[in-house]
Amino acid sequence: MSQGQGGGGSTVRRMQLGARLRAFRRAAGLTREEAGDPIRSSESKISRMELGRVGFKERDIDDLLTLYGVDDPEVRRGLLEFAREANSPSWWHPYGEVIDTWLQTYLDFEQSAELIRTYEVQFVPGLLQTEAYARAVIGLGLTRSAPEEVERRARLRMERQKLLLRPDSPRLWAVIDEAALRRPMGGRAAHREQLNALLELTGSTTVRLQIMPFAAGGHAASGGAFSILRFPYQELSDVVYIEHLTGGLYIDKREEVDRYTATISRLFIEAAPLSETPAILHRILKNLDG
Repeated sequence: MSQGQGGGGSTVRRMQLGARLRAFRRAAGLTREEAGDPIRSSESKISRMELGRVGFKERDIDDLLTLYGVDDPEVRRGLLEFAREANSPSWWHPYGEVIDTWLQTYLDFEQSAELIRTYEVQFVPGLLQTEAYARAVIGLGLTRSAPEEVERRARLRMERQKLLLRPDSPRLWAVIDEAALRRPMGGRAAHREQLNALLELTGSTTVRLQIMPFAAGGHAASGGAFSILRFPYQELSDVVYIEHLTGGLYIDKREEVDRYTATISRLFIEAAPLSETPAILHRILKNLDG
């Protein structure tokens, strides 16, 4: 994978490389403790490497591949190159000063996903926000920050959206609560611009947009907003992302992911059909203008 927005973030590359190393270790019949000795490290260090939670030293990779009996020069060269990519800065690096650590991981995941399914109850999903709308949403949580920081974060959000313009862009399937669409953010003009932008997206081949109308009453996602990301890599399982006031939660345990997958599947059924999305948006726009 190439560096930058055209490929996965460094977090995902580290996870992929770690998974490959774990597979080689198991094939060699070695424990993590046995693998740690040759690289002058501990079992916990091997564990962190295999989970993609630390950077990689090429010398360590080379020693581990030798220990695991990986002699094919092409395989070794490819994995060492992958290690260099895994250590390279992610696309968001120029904005690092305004990105919380917990969000950095999500930005890497987002750039590497092939399918993003999301439910939003309070705001339009970040990947679909207009700049004025994004600025208003970001400003809510940064009341004590300088205007320059709000602008930097808004610019970052616009950079994120270039993901959807890539030839290999992920498919995005979003269910937005009607309350989020009726909530005015940034003033009447910004609100109208955002609704019109969503209307344009209803013709997209990579974005599916459904609305959970008030008339639906209660529904499956009583716990609030969440996203499920699927990756085009055999080594990586689906990840559920839940954002809260002071951080983000990542869930990858199979049984828990399955519950969220079942919930989003029910939301797709309980929400208004895709074909009704334009009409609902037009009604909200008409009420806004009236």
